[in-house]
Formats: sequence, structure tokens, C-alpha cells
Amino acid sequence: MNIIHELADVLIERKGGDPETSYVASLYEKGRAGILEKIEEESWELVEAATAGEAQAVIHETADLWFHTLVLLSHLNVHPAEVFSELERRFGQSGLDEKAGRN
Repeated sequence: MNIIHELADVLIERKGGDPETSYVASLYEKGRAGILEKIEEESWELVEAATAGEAQAVIHETADLWFHTLVLLSHLNVHPAEVFSELERRFGQSGLDEKAGRN
């Protein structure tokens, strides 16, 4: 998981970057709607790869989806550690029970 934390640090650094020279800065410039559009695109590409049963494509598209999700978290000033904490909180709990307990 070190790569996630390292990537999160790079994403924070790129917030002030030049959109002409930084892909991440160009995503930030598009704002939340633009980032969400990219997440939607990557999600669909992952579904297509999984439907086709192409394991290598699934790996590639999952990496793309995770990356763009990390950009969204950074845009919202949420660190991935917060997501990991939530996953740890849920670990060992029935998914049905967890969902029923949400407000």
C-alpha cells in the first residue's frame, strides 16, 4: 500500500501544477464534474474488460479507476488513509449488517 500513499503525496503536489504539462493538474482544472466523468469512463472500461474476461485488461482498467478515484479523493482533500480506516472498521462485519447500519 506504500504506492497508494506515495501517489497520494504526488497528487497533492500536482494541485498547483500547470494543466498544460501535468495530466493531474488538468484533471483538477476540470473540477469535480470532470474528475467524475473520468471515473465514469474508467468504470465502464473496467466493466467491458471484465465482461470480455480479459484478465490483463481488468488489471489495467482497475489501475486506471483506482488512480482517478485517488485524484477525486485528493480534490476533496480526503487522504486514502481515511478510506483504509473505514475498510478496517468494516472488516469482519457482515456487509448486509454494515449497510443496514448506515444513516
